[in-house]
Amino acid sequence: MTHGPMRLDTASAGPAGVTAAAPAAAGARRRRPGRKWPAKQLLGVAGILGFLLTWEAIPRLGLIEARFLPPASEVIAALAVDLQLVAFWAAVGETLLAWFLGLASAMVLALVAGFVVGSSHFLRRFTNSTVEFLRPIPSVALIPLAVLLFGVKIQSSILLIVYAAFWQVFIQVLYGVADVDNVAMQTARSYGLPAAARVRYVVFPTALPYLMTGVRLAASVALILAITAELVIGSPGLGREIALAQSGGAISGMYALILATGLIGVLINLLMRFIERKTLSWHSSIRSEVIV
Repeated sequence: MTHGPMRLDTASAGPAGVTAAAPAAAGARRRRPGRKWPAKQLLGVAGILGFLLTWEAIPRLGLIEARFLPPASEVIAALAVDLQLVAFWAAVGETLLAWFLGLASAMVLALVAGFVVGSSHFLRRFTNSTVEFLRPIPSVALIPLAVLLFGVKIQSSILLIVYAAFWQVFIQVLYGVADVDNVAMQTARSYGLPAAARVRYVVFPTALPYLMTGVRLAASVALILAITAELVIGSPGLGREIALAQSGGAISGMYALILATGLIGVLINLLMRFIERKTLSWHSSIRSEVIV
C-alpha cells in the first residue's frame, strides 16, 4: 500500500513523461519561419529601397553631378541592358573561373599545409616567424611579379587570388588543429588508431568548423582579388570591363558593372553560408541557429 503512490509518482516523472514533454518543448524552442523571418526580410528590402532612393536623390538634387554619379535608375537600366549581352556573361564567366580556380587551389594548399604544420609543435614554432612575415604582405604588391610571369593572362589573377585566399584558410586550419582535445587524441592512440585514422576521426571533425569559416572568408577575398587583378592588370573579366567603361566615358555602364560585382559577391556569400550550414549541420554553432 505504501509503495503504490511512490510508483505512480516515479512513472509520471520517468522517461515516458520526459519523452512526451520533450518534443513539445523542443518545438517551442525551435524558430518558426512564419513568425520572425518576414519582419527581417521586410527590413532588408526597406534598407535596399532606402539606399536606392538616396542614391537616386543625390544626383537629382545636384549634390553630386550626374556625370560623376548617375541616378540609380540609369545605372539599373544600364545593368538590364548588360544582362542581355553575351559579352557581359563572358566577362562574368572569366571572373568566376579565376575566382574558382584560385579559391580551390588555395583551399587545397592551405588544408594540406595547415594539417602538416599544425600537427607538429616544432613546425609551428619553426614557421611562425615566416608566416607572420608573409601574411601581412598585400596581394596587390605581387602584381609586378604576376605580370612578369604571366602577362595579362588569367594565371596572373589566379596567382594573386591564391596568395590572398591561402592565408585565410591556413590560419583557420592551424587554429582548428590546435583546438583538438588532447584527451581524445590520447584515447585514440591508446586504442591503436593509426595516424590517418586519428586525423580523420579526431582532428578533422574539430578543425572542420574552422576550415569552413576560413573558406567563407577566402571566397570573398578571392572575388575582391579577381576584380582587382582584372582592373589593374587587364586580365579578362568584369574588372577589365569596368576599366574600359571608365576610360570610354560610359559612366552609367561602369556603375552597372560595379553593381553586378556586388550582386555576385552577395550570391557567393549566400552560397558559402548554405554550404557551411549543410556541412556543419551536426555542429552546435549551426544547430543553435534554429533555437529562439
